[in-house]
Amino acid sequence: MGITHHGRTHRLDLADPTLREWECTVLHADPEQGIVLDRSAFYPGGGGQPPDHGVLLWQGVQTRIVGTRKGDDLWLIPAEGDPVPPAGTTVTGAVEDDRRTRLMRTHSGLHVLCGVVFRDFGALVTGNSMEPGEARMDFNLPEVPPDFKARIEELVNAEVAADRSVAVRTLPRAEALALPDIIRTQSNLIPPDEQEVRIVDIVGLDVQADGGTHVASTAQIGKIQVVKVESKGRANRRVRVRLAD
Repeated sequence: MGITHHGRTHRLDLADPTLREWECTVLHADPEQGIVLDRSAFYPGGGGQPPDHGVLLWQGVQTRIVGTRKGDDLWLIPAEGDPVPPAGTTVTGAVEDDRRTRLMRTHSGLHVLCGVVFRDFGALVTGNSMEPGEARMDFNLPEVPPDFKARIEELVNAEVAADRSVAVRTLPRAEALALPDIIRTQSNLIPPDEQEVRIVDIVGLDVQADGGTHVASTAQIGKIQVVKVESKGRANRRVRVRLAD
């Protein structure tokens, strides 16, 4: 999945994660296969972050977008029964704002959690998933202090309140991999043929290779609640979190 393009589609979502509406042209459309746009701000999913939902508006008609399929092109999946705009049609794309915003807050919150657990407990991530407003992250953490749940909630919310800037940049692969601790997962998930690596930097806390959408500062995440800490094997701990508002 490219940083600026995926197949024939110019990706607007990573260039400007605040963009919610734009004009574009349909390059290919099929009710079964999906819709390919020349420009798209729909996040297609990946790295645990689900794809965006939204609509395409054209000639007084609305097509709901309920998912994405990635292949040689980035295919938008229309809702069953909705009309599909023919190739060549100029359409207005619109991302569902509440879903995207909550996913951005949730994703950035997971990076804060990851940064805190790595910094204070030295643990690497073994897995994660998220939905709007709630998520889980797994860590390789054999020993868990008795007050771990309360401690990480306090530490995470202190970093949220610190209003740390969330900066994004793109580096050549070799330069990115030379950064200290850039891989916070037990295995390197960067595709071997990816020559440019997108870096998300919560300044002063966490620097990671990442392809998702994020808020501009940790204060925009809002308060995080640590819901539960579970054991998932001898050394694997699952931390479940949610946005408190």
